[in-house]
Amino acid sequence: MCLGVPGQIVKIGDNALQLATVDVCGVQREVNISLISQNDPNSLLGKWVLVHVGFAMSLIDEHEAKQTQEALIAMSQLEHEVGDFLGLRTSLSK
Repeated sequence: MCLGVPGQIVKIGDNALQLATVDVCGVQREVNISLISQNDPNSLLGKWVLVHVGFAMSLIDEHEAKQTQEALIAMSQLEHEVGDFLGLRTSLSK
């Protein structure tokens, strides 16, 4: 399963690699913006993007980004609860 996560571009790099710093739920990483960059990469500052394997794949609106973040957090919590219910967390730690 391929998963893209929403993040907000908080800094545009100034090199030819077309890197930008993207904030995903408080964690900042450099991602490549060449797939979404038009003539002026600085116009992307503050925009929300869908990030997959180190690349910004597409622009998304803030509402969609927030909904996706909430869904990912809920899935993570559910995964934790199911793992606890099935005893997976204790069996993996042995």
